[in-house]
Amino acid sequence: MRLFSLYGWIRKRHLIGIRGRDFIEAPWSGGVVLLVCVIVAMLLANLPATKLYYHHLLETDLSLMIHSPDGVINWIFPRGMTVEKFINDGLMVFFFFSVGLEIKREIVCGQLSSMRQAILPVLAAAGGMLVPAIIFTAFNHGTEAANGWGIPTATDIAFAIGILSMLGNRVPLSLKIFLTALAIADDLGAILVIALFYGGRVQITCLLIALAIMLLVYFMNKMGEKRVISYVIPAVVVWGLFYYSGVHSTISGVAMALLIPMSPRYGKEYFARKMRLLKEKLNRVEAADSDFPNDEHRFYLREMRILASDSVGMSYRMEHALSPYVTFLVMPIFALANAGVEIGSLEYLNIFHYSPEIGSVGMGVFFGLLIGKPLGIFLASWLAVRSGVAVMPEGANWRMLFAVACLGGIGFTMSLFVDSLAYTDTALIDRGKIAILMGSTAAAVLGSLLILAFAKKEVTCV
Repeated sequence: MRLFSLYGWIRKRHLIGIRGRDFIEAPWSGGVVLLVCVIVAMLLANLPATKLYYHHLLETDLSLMIHSPDGVINWIFPRGMTVEKFINDGLMVFFFFSVGLEIKREIVCGQLSSMRQAILPVLAAAGGMLVPAIIFTAFNHGTEAANGWGIPTATDIAFAIGILSMLGNRVPLSLKIFLTALAIADDLGAILVIALFYGGRVQITCLLIALAIMLLVYFMNKMGEKRVISYVIPAVVVWGLFYYSGVHSTISGVAMALLIPMSPRYGKEYFARKMRLLKEKLNRVEAADSDFPNDEHRFYLREMRILASDSVGMSYRMEHALSPYVTFLVMPIFALANAGVEIGSLEYLNIFHYSPEIGSVGMGVFFGLLIGKPLGIFLASWLAVRSGVAVMPEGANWRMLFAVACLGGIGFTMSLFVDSLAYTDTALIDRGKIAILMGSTAAAVLGSLLILAFAKKEVTCV
């Protein structure tokens, strides 16, 4: 089974021009696409001509049913699967799988690979999760909304890194690396929160079977199995078992990603020797220039492609192949399905509404993202550096670190996901969504303005 790049497929068919390719490759493009999808979703959910169709589509049943001759339903799979659930429990597995591959890469050989590199972003991420949870709980303790404490604890890496990229060289490279590592550590924390606190009633039999399959995959990895199909089939089975186990099915994506081998099938010496032999055989094929490539040429070129592919670790190949699908397909569909909130009255936009029984999802989420995330990231970083546990990123100062920490308050994707898990009451879910959108926007604007202001001051001082 050979994975291929969506970008490469599009480019070969000349479906995009030079500017289109530049946009796809830009680090901020994913954030722009998500923002457009949020706007479209809000319009679809509120325009009189579309809102009925929008909600009916999301509620459409996708389960496969088998009926007996007398009309009795004998078999349903997957049980309770609607379009919205398919997106959140099915398509989002690819997002979490991609996040798992990225986390593994960073832990093995990236910014989280050594204690010295990892300590500051990991502690900052922990602070950036703890303080928003405390702020949310302060507003909602003992109310119906209390279970949503995990909503403002997440950072959306696509938006945060996208804004940093658009701000150019105003931010030191070390702080860009710091925010990237922090967002990855934050994703890992959010995954643990979802697994531990937002699962359903656990079906231990399904979970044990899934764990047994993952253990088998682990031993296959250790024995040197490098074929993609040997990992894809167990991943699908594990997803189905997680779906019925009570542990959220998207966690299966992360779990399986951590089992994908990073080492290549062929080493450097074997690759060089084999490639040299193939090139010699290719050059010995007699043919006119106009006849290139003929059947024999194509055979050797295919062998070279397979050799080159198998000389790169499966984890890297999968991450590279999935990235455009996740960025330009999975995440936009998720935004279209989850960001659409029907605003029945202006009361929905009043995020400062509070009730002793219900609490205030709006204030908990909004202030958790806008104040809690930057404050938690900054205080944890300050304590780590002052105590000597960690060192300040090279070329950075406290003002700029605080400005970058404000971008950590852009929750969006993971926050919307947790919001859909935390509540069953539609009113609470929708109020949470409004607060997420407003809080993330406010954090993005504040962080951008502070970065621009602090960058100007530094230029003036010089």
